Amino acid sequence: MSDLQAALRAATAMFAVGTLAAISALIAGYPVYAGQAVRYTIATVILAIVAASRGQRLLVRLSAREWAYLVALAGSGLVAFNTFIIEATRDASPALIGTIIGAVPIVLALIGPLSQKKAPSVRVLIGASIVVGGATLATGLGGGGWRGILLSLGALACEAAFSLLALPLLPKLGAIRVSAYASAAAVPMLAVLAAFSGSVVRMPTGQEALGLAYLSTVVSAGAFLLWYSALPRLGADRAGLFAGVLPVGAVVTTAVLGIATPTLAELAGTALVIAGVTVGMRGSEPVPQIEREVPHPLERPDQLRHQPVAEGEPLRAGSVERL
Repeated sequence: MSDLQAALRAATAMFAVGTLAAISALIAGYPVYAGQAVRYTIATVILAIVAASRGQRLLVRLSAREWAYLVALAGSGLVAFNTFIIEATRDASPALIGTIIGAVPIVLALIGPLSQKKAPSVRVLIGASIVVGGATLATGLGGGGWRGILLSLGALACEAAFSLLALPLLPKLGAIRVSAYASAAAVPMLAVLAAFSGSVVRMPTGQEALGLAYLSTVVSAGAFLLWYSALPRLGADRAGLFAGVLPVGAVVTTAVLGIATPTLAELAGTALVIAGVTVGMRGSEPVPQIEREVPHPLERPDQLRHQPVAEGEPLRAGSVERL
């Protein structure tokens, strides 16, 4: 996979996630946590079908460390993120929440390289700063209380964890299985939240069914798969630049649905986001394309068959031991 292909996948994934706010209006009357549980259940089934269609075994043995990463990924990047967003809306405007979460490109540009014991790229940091400026211009600053701000900061941390916690799992599991496992792990957590909050699954109306179907297929299964397939190629820092596409997706969706007409600030913010991504991606060294033979994780040592690493997967220290 080339940098351009990975960039297109990351941009498409974040654009899809950006449509969440407008589409969520279709299920505004559906029980919140029950709806999230239904959403991720459907996404898990879809991803299992995708895995089967590509000849991938869905079940893979995981170590205790890998299980810990997976549970943390589902608990933070999916469950806690949605919970923080839902609760923050009671004490902060959507613009303020979007502005705080929109800082994720800078967070990933700093923490991504540091987590791999590398120095952050100055070019990527500059690009990330431009992206955040554009996203802020597009969404506006908004207002809210301290509780809303703290919850929004929690959502920001969870959004960063969605990428950082997946990186150790992707070399072994691949994008499809990481997406499927995270979605499946989130369902029982959301079911517990639904039980404590009195949120009960019910038959959706026609409009709610369309909304849940879209969130399950496009925003969950589709976006997860695209993002996790691009992440190893780009790295967390460069991939984080495309989080700035979130407000672009929101602006376009609201315009297409006739909810609102894009303002001059939104259009200018979109232009800045594109400029920031261009600056951050320009001059980046491509990840070397290396093929190596690895055993299938479910086969016994006396039944090993060799498989090349998927195209675009970078070779990291410790990758062979994990596999």
